[in-house]
Amino acid sequence: MSMTRLRTARALGVRNILRVLFYRLRLRVGLVSVQRGHWPMPREPFFRPADPEPAPTNPWMDWREGASLFGWYPFNLEDSPPDWLRNPVNGQQFPRPERAWWRIGEFDPAFGDIKPLWELSRWDWLMAFAQQWRGGDQGAPERMNRWLADWLDANPPNRGPNWKCGQEASIRLLHLVLAAALTGDDQAPASGLLGLIETHLRRIAPTVAYAIAQDNNHGTSEAAALFVGGSFLSRSGHAAGRRWERMGRRMLEERVVRLVGEQGTFSQYSVNYHRLMLDTLSVVEWWRRRCALPAFSAEFLERARMAALWLFAMTEPENGDAPNIGANDGALLLPGAGSGFRDFRPAVQLAMALFAERRPFPADSRCCDILKWLGLEVPQEPLETPAVWLATDGGFACLRSGNVLAVMRFPRFRFRPAHADALHVDLWIGGENLLRDGGTYSYHAADESAPDLASTARHNTVEFDGRDQMPRLSRFLFGDWLADAAVSPVEQTDDGYRFSAGYADSQGARHHRELRLGSSGLDVVDLIEGFRKRAVLRWRLAPLDWVIEHVSPREAVLRGPRDLPMEIAVRSSTDWVEVRLVADQEARHYLQLSPVPVLELEVDRACSIETRMRWRAT
Repeated sequence: MSMTRLRTARALGVRNILRVLFYRLRLRVGLVSVQRGHWPMPREPFFRPADPEPAPTNPWMDWREGASLFGWYPFNLEDSPPDWLRNPVNGQQFPRPERAWWRIGEFDPAFGDIKPLWELSRWDWLMAFAQQWRGGDQGAPERMNRWLADWLDANPPNRGPNWKCGQEASIRLLHLVLAAALTGDDQAPASGLLGLIETHLRRIAPTVAYAIAQDNNHGTSEAAALFVGGSFLSRSGHAAGRRWERMGRRMLEERVVRLVGEQGTFSQYSVNYHRLMLDTLSVVEWWRRRCALPAFSAEFLERARMAALWLFAMTEPENGDAPNIGANDGALLLPGAGSGFRDFRPAVQLAMALFAERRPFPADSRCCDILKWLGLEVPQEPLETPAVWLATDGGFACLRSGNVLAVMRFPRFRFRPAHADALHVDLWIGGENLLRDGGTYSYHAADESAPDLASTARHNTVEFDGRDQMPRLSRFLFGDWLADAAVSPVEQTDDGYRFSAGYADSQGARHHRELRLGSSGLDVVDLIEGFRKRAVLRWRLAPLDWVIEHVSPREAVLRGPRDLPMEIAVRSSTDWVEVRLVADQEARHYLQLSPVPVLELEVDRACSIETRMRWRAT
């Protein structure tokens, strides 16, 4: 295992490891500037809008009597602000919140998952109240001021869990500026608003080295906050604002070029984190235009455009859903964009308007609402969904035939993988996810029995000898990252497309998978060898009434319900050890588990396995 750790450390990058170690050392001995000095408490009023402009479309009505945390969990509200230091899911109070944030552990065993607590403190309710004011709610500005004042009383600067994370402070700041733009308070901001922005920038700026070392959306979010918040202050003559603005611009340019590949893949290999990053870039570009600031570099804009195309290729036009691939903590920067959490169309529509001047979805759809709220024109030139999107910069292949989408995940790791999901396949028909990823339940589940949805067993791939494809070294780190082998270009066939890829793991097991997508079916051919005792092929299915119709020594047939005329026939070159249809769980949203059926096919020797899926009666 020591050699595995050394190899993994080399892959992470010595510079990043040294950044983290140096940051932690400076924090321990009190040398980080955020640990010194007294910070004055910003005071209301923060918002003092004049007469509102008419609402461009229906306002977001969450956060009046209730809200949906993580896009699904119902949270009831009374007239008073919520308890900012109580977990809204389990009701647990955070222990000793008066502590300085650097004295609070990353994962307090006495409290469990901190993300529900942070969810209330991302301030997306400011956007809801600002929209509601534009829609005629005259009491909304008072509510905005009262909630912000209450939050600060419970979370004085640098104290408590809600100041622990620089990215959380960055998300708050971006929501604060978005709300100010919606109410017009960015034109002649109150001193309380300026003070609140400055307080957040003073928290974010001293710890950006740690964010950069993560090579993920912490860096893009914190750079965006520095640029947006710094330019906000600079417009009002704030002395340090210009410095923070320049710092944020440099960091954004560097982070985007490093973390977004030439085909648009983001470093976290996650569809939802990709959206968070893309929304962040969209907010930055919108704000730059609003303030008439100098343009970003051509390379920055090109990477942002490719990132938008990447998410467009993944998104189902029928309902806006997308594969649940990669880590997903429920983050959504623009929740008031006009649709639900699992609708990715607003993010794509906004980014394509800003970075490509194209319209991927209809102009009269709700995914245009966010453009209207931000004062942007809906582009007239439409954009067709690509039939093929091969992102070799991060290991994603998207193949389409009519209303059918097949996505295969293959190992191409420049950055640390969060899931052991090599050669996983998603299948969508008419916007319905029939073969699906397990998702992400919790980063710190209190329940020891909670499933490990990042494991190989929770993906549509082959598991060798009951282990993950890569050894887990810590909560967020796998070792011995897989390397791809024999990745083919996408080939066009008479009635669709063909693609294949493979890998060999550190213990000698090898898996090669070929996809053949046609107008009425998907064929998957798996070649497996090099394992010791057993291999299990899994197909995680939509939660429907599937039935095993036939099993013979080398064949199995699964049929879907009557309203889904689909058949899955699997043939092996060796006898099965067992064929079974089992119950498992998935998380379509963070902290939400629901049952799914899984077809498991077990063998004990090297073989080829062909899975034929047909969605018309045969």
